[in-house]
Amino acid sequence: MSSASSDVTVPPATPAASTARALPNGLAAFLVFFSSGAVLVLETVALRLVGPYVGVTLQVTSSVIGIALAAIAYGAWTGGWLADRRNPRALLAPALVLAGIATAVTLPVVRYAGEVLRGGAASAILLLVALAVFVPAALLAAVTPLVVKLQLADLRRTGQVVGRLSGIGTLGGITATLGTGFVLVAALPSTVILFALAASLGLTGFGLGLWLRRQDRAELPGPARAKAALAVLGLVGAGLTTVAPNPCDIETAYHCASVESDPGRDSGRTLLLNSAQHSYVDLADPTHLEYAYTRWIGAVADVVAPKGQRLDALHLGGGGFTVPRYLTATRPGTDNVVFEIDGGLVELGERQLGVRQGPDLRAVVGDARLLVAAEATDSRDLVVGDAFGHLVVPWHLATREMAAEVRRVTRPGGVYVQNVIDYPPLRFIRSELATVAAEFRHVALIAPAAALAGREGSNFLIVASDAPLPLEAVRARLAELREDASLLAGADLTAFVGEALVLTDDYAPVDQLLATA
Repeated sequence: MSSASSDVTVPPATPAASTARALPNGLAAFLVFFSSGAVLVLETVALRLVGPYVGVTLQVTSSVIGIALAAIAYGAWTGGWLADRRNPRALLAPALVLAGIATAVTLPVVRYAGEVLRGGAASAILLLVALAVFVPAALLAAVTPLVVKLQLADLRRTGQVVGRLSGIGTLGGITATLGTGFVLVAALPSTVILFALAASLGLTGFGLGLWLRRQDRAELPGPARAKAALAVLGLVGAGLTTVAPNPCDIETAYHCASVESDPGRDSGRTLLLNSAQHSYVDLADPTHLEYAYTRWIGAVADVVAPKGQRLDALHLGGGGFTVPRYLTATRPGTDNVVFEIDGGLVELGERQLGVRQGPDLRAVVGDARLLVAAEATDSRDLVVGDAFGHLVVPWHLATREMAAEVRRVTRPGGVYVQNVIDYPPLRFIRSELATVAAEFRHVALIAPAAALAGREGSNFLIVASDAPLPLEAVRARLAELREDASLLAGADLTAFVGEALVLTDDYAPVDQLLATA
């Protein structure tokens, strides 16, 4: 007895197909490109949103990058989890609309919270940045895994699909970063950028929802009340922005800037950058020096070149142009060249702070490190370093290589004065003194006695020259000011500096040296 085998062919196993229909390749690419780019727009603008409250330091920049990456990670993880449990086609439009609403709400949330967290420690920085970035960035990061899930109709092409969409998302981020940094921030206020982004996200989500509904011939899930609530929430966010406290009169390419009148002096004006006092000018009297460190600079200038004697002066940082205006008023014929990186501040100074450019005062817009390298050797009698990013000297202006360029430009008998802000335990001012002393033969320091003792933060004025400094004449001039200002030099200064680090282009941890804890 024999048995016959049945001639039945078993079809080979085929890869599992997605239960939801794929999107057109062009639409899928657009959604990934757009959502990834929107995250980077948020990240870039977030620095400008939180700057007026917590500054623009390395810690703040690191917090923005870190929080944005965390939002991307959690958003992508959550998006992938939902894509395996729900129909991704039904989730894409709501994710974009919610991201638009969260973006619209970000501005008032940051402005109200910033007033509470202003000037706080690391925890305040992280919290404010999280309020600015996390929710909208996480919602946007969820879009890519939803799209990827829809496009994986054939698992044999998984690598191609995932690689292509991942590359498109990266290109979106690069495009948004460059476009925001080079174009949008220079052309538009943060408010306009955020609301334009929110509107774009909302309209894209709404349009996508309509298109998917027609394609699927069914209404996308979601009760009418929920949709109405989302619309109301978006409108409330936009409305709150109109009444939220705004710390800026204008936004320049680098700063949130405002000018306040002095209630005790009709012609007095204070320039605030990122809500920190930066400069004070008297519109009627350019010889008036309100802040102690400006009076110290004036005292040094008065000793180096008695009033009436012209100077060739170079200013690294303009701000309110207080010192250039003082030198122009007290020394007719003085040639003041001011290197100011922020052209918006130059324009603000001309509109509201009495800055008048001419033969005796010229502003050059650009980075001082680059511009000073183009200056002629031995061309300046006085170089004034007064450039700050918030309350921090930009690191590339604080190195030995920069000091060498300043020394090259300064005439053999000329003087370099540099304004520095530091706080106990005074690590940065010690390092900056060591750095300047590595290039200049003679260095002195002017500061309040309490600050030198490490009991309080303060402005410090470094005075340097290759020629011996007229220390006694400077001390006598400071005594005339009748204020707490001590002059350290010689062995006392050497003891104060100790074994402090000399900062170089290769290693200049300025923000870490300024940390108080």
